[in-house]
Amino acid sequence: MAAAAATGNGSAMVEKEIGGPTNPMVTPLLTDLYQFTMAYAYWKAGKHLDRAVFDLYFRKNPFGGEYTVFAGLEECIRFIANFRFNEEDISFLQSAMPTCEDGFFDYLREIDCSDVEVYAISEGSVVFPKVPLIRVEGPVAVVQLLETPFVNLVNYASLVTTNAARHRFVAGKSKVLLEFGLRRAQGPDGGISASKYCYVGGFDATSNVAAGNLFGIPLRGTHSHAFVSSFMSPDDIIDKALKSQDGSRTCEDFVSLVQTWLSKIQLADALRGVFGETNQSELAAFMSYALAFPNNFLALVDTYDVMRSGIPNFCAVALALDSLGYKASGIRLDSGDLAYLSIEARKFFHVIEKEFGISDFGNTAIAASNDLNEETIDALNKQGHEVDAFGIGTYLVTCYAQAALGCVFKLVEINNQPRIKLSEDVTKVSIPCKKRCFRLFGREGYPLVDIICGESEPPPKAGERILCRHPFNESKRAYVVPQRVEELLKCYWSGGSHKPREELPPLKKIRTRCVQQLEQMRPDHMRRLNPTPYKVSVSAKLYDFIHFLWLNEAPVGELQ
Repeated sequence: MAAAAATGNGSAMVEKEIGGPTNPMVTPLLTDLYQFTMAYAYWKAGKHLDRAVFDLYFRKNPFGGEYTVFAGLEECIRFIANFRFNEEDISFLQSAMPTCEDGFFDYLREIDCSDVEVYAISEGSVVFPKVPLIRVEGPVAVVQLLETPFVNLVNYASLVTTNAARHRFVAGKSKVLLEFGLRRAQGPDGGISASKYCYVGGFDATSNVAAGNLFGIPLRGTHSHAFVSSFMSPDDIIDKALKSQDGSRTCEDFVSLVQTWLSKIQLADALRGVFGETNQSELAAFMSYALAFPNNFLALVDTYDVMRSGIPNFCAVALALDSLGYKASGIRLDSGDLAYLSIEARKFFHVIEKEFGISDFGNTAIAASNDLNEETIDALNKQGHEVDAFGIGTYLVTCYAQAALGCVFKLVEINNQPRIKLSEDVTKVSIPCKKRCFRLFGREGYPLVDIICGESEPPPKAGERILCRHPFNESKRAYVVPQRVEELLKCYWSGGSHKPREELPPLKKIRTRCVQQLEQMRPDHMRRLNPTPYKVSVSAKLYDFIHFLWLNEAPVGELQ
């Protein structure tokens, strides 16, 4: 059931429905048992209504890089907008927690997120370790129940969006990137989520029909090796007629037309000796597919032999289509030496263009697949290749290079009292209190540093000198005079506070934001090898407070 949320500016409030999460399995029960045991202990102690503030953040950028793309926020907001326990949920919890008092389950029946506030960085933004991606404020028991689903919804979404962005960076802006990972994804939800967030990260289309239906992502796909090998000969083709593109005439025997063009190619002086007899079952498959999709004929050319059969057969069909006013889409290579084969295919296309006077045939699109990843695309770039589009699956959607982002959800304040989590590992020490976060930009327009300040501190201003300090290393500090300042955390769920909240943008706008943010980054932060770390700092006042609280909370040792 969709929930109504107050939106607008100032007193102009409009009720807008927010639908539930994309995945119907995302319910209040999608959490760890200890969230319920803590909620019961809070309730039992009379602390369940204490006002708590939690930060969701991560500690290290993935894939050996120095940036991350934040994703999953919309699903978090959809979750809390529809957060309610039904009677089936309550019955199950009673069976799972039989020693808990009935009053606790009555409490669960009544709770929702009407007293919760969510502040977040805009989805699709480039983000960095230690900076809160989401700040959640509300009754401690309720917010505790949000921890696991929030981390779950952000973790993989941000990881796979970042993976997609890295593939886009190495491929370059001009290449078409196609996500082909559904069959290798970790289950249906992994496949749907991967398609959605790879699109956000810069991919152009997906093979996943369900994702296209749900999110409006462009769909791409043609045929497999099975389709090619299922044909025995041109005699398999029953209906051989094809209307011209403008509908003015009909070719009654498209098969004969293709075979005539194949003979012309074989007799061409520039191609003499390049190939002999091609595989006729493959030719039959190409003709059949072209008859079905004359406006979108893209052939998989490596079932038998790319240069001796696949390419000549494709060209014969493409030339036949051209004579009827159609333009073939291109070829796909799914095995072999992709750099070499793409270059040879391009040469063949240019010969066809010159030999037969077919305008722009030399630029026929070449797509490549076959277990591609960042490293293989980078290697292809270094070798030189003629690939126009990459179809990427397994390594992309499974995030093969790194299993998880490692998001955490830490209590930073309760009842206006700042809290800190200490550790012998300094990277696991949390930054206490309710905070505001700002991005400071330099003269060239690049972001210089993110700075975290206490909520009550005056915000940094453009043109003013600001001392930025490393949260835990006293020697790392620098003055910055920003040319522009951007506040990062915005209200996305106002609960009962009636504060103006940000609209949830459509997926295309999130994708556009991601692309623009990545273009804003300094190139040395983005490079694959030895990228420069981006600086995340705290204000001088917050630095002093962190270390004051640290000393207060850490027990003093005693030597005997």
